[in-house]
Amino acid sequence: QVQLVESGGGLVQAGDSLRLSCAASGRTFSLYAMSWYRRAPGKERELVATHTSTGGTAYADSVKGRFTISRDNDKNTVYLQMNSLKPEDTAVYFCRAARISRTAYWGQGTQVTVSS
Repeated sequence: QVQLVESGGGLVQAGDSLRLSCAASGRTFSLYAMSWYRRAPGKERELVATHTSTGGTAYADSVKGRFTISRDNDKNTVYLQMNSLKPEDTAVYFCRAARISRTAYWGQGTQVTVSS
């Protein structure tokens, strides 16, 4: 079983930056694809970024060029560097760990609020 704990959210102004962290328990972190999702008020959950176990990355069009996902397998942590934040980035951000044919795990979420 994997436990995920997000941190780093907060209230910022438009144009500011934040870095989210997601710390994972367990010894097999490197085998998991790690993703960040977000849920804005009144909207469906949205995939923001993914970092595969082999180093590939993918981003939602809405964050390309502004957000960067990275991971440190030695620290069992995945990060989401968010630059040039916009009010529409306001959401609860969740991290997810997934492996093929295995249960996916979710963190509890961290709130990001961007004021205009």
